[in-house]
Amino acid sequence: MKTILVAIDFSDATPPAINHAANLAAQFKSKVWLIHVAQPEPDFVGYKAGPQHVRDQVAHEIHREHERLQILEQQMREKGLDASALLIQGPTQEKILQEIERLKVDLVIMGSHGHGAMRHLLVGSVTEGVLRKAPCPVLIIPCHHNAH
Repeated sequence: MKTILVAIDFSDATPPAINHAANLAAQFKSKVWLIHVAQPEPDFVGYKAGPQHVRDQVAHEIHREHERLQILEQQMREKGLDASALLIQGPTQEKILQEIERLKVDLVIMGSHGHGAMRHLLVGSVTEGVLRKAPCPVLIIPCHHNAH
């Protein structure tokens, strides 16, 4: 297993997914790609560009996500792992599938929120889509919330 891709959404499901990726990467001496797909800017998806403050807010959010992703990359490197972070914009499922192909990924790791009994709620629509269409194994890591 040479290459592991971890899809990052900065939710509660992110830390368990990263921990599993770090453990596997350490065992197999794998390269780890931390991928976050940011929302596209409004004009990217065919809308007219909004007011400047809306564009500024989108740019600020992307900058913040990039910083958070770089911190995760640095934490993995401090553990002695070969890790790289990649922030891309566009439709999440499509972009993840493109990166799986481009990077020749051997394993994808994604977190699951486990919100309900129905499958699409259990794993999420993006996760389910990647699970169905990825050309390699996809490991779904459940995010366990504390019991009420």
